[in-house]
Amino acid sequence: MNRKRYIVELGMGADLHGGNVTKAAQKAVKDAMSRSCLCGLFDIVNIRDPGQMQVEVKLGCPQPEKVNIDEVKRAVPFGSVTVETVAGGIDVKGLKLPALGEGDTIVVAVAALTVYIDVP
Repeated sequence: MNRKRYIVELGMGADLHGGNVTKAAQKAVKDAMSRSCLCGLFDIVNIRDPGQMQVEVKLGCPQPEKVNIDEVKRAVPFGSVTVETVAGGIDVKGLKLPALGEGDTIVVAVAALTVYIDVP
C-alpha cells in the first residue's frame, strides 16, 4: 500500500473569553472541516469506509502544551487522527465576562488538516 495525501485544509478558531487553547483548537479544526467535502475520496479513490482516512492535525497556538489532545481528536468525526501542537496563533487582551469564561484573554489557534489514504 502507498500512503497518499489527498486533502490539506486550513482553519482558524478563537476562544473569546477565558484563553482556553483547547476550545480555540477545536474551533480551528471544525472550521477547516467545514470547508471540506470528501466526495472525491469516495467517488474517485473509491474508499468505502471513512475510517480508512488518516487525518493529521497540526495546530499552532499560544501555550501548545496546554492543549488537550484527546478533546481535539474528538472534533474529527472519523478516521485515525493524530495531533501535533506547535507554538503559534496569538493571544490578546479581551473583555472579562465571568459568565463566559475565566480571565480576559482572547486566544486564536490555527489548524492544518491533512487527509491521507492508503492505496494499492
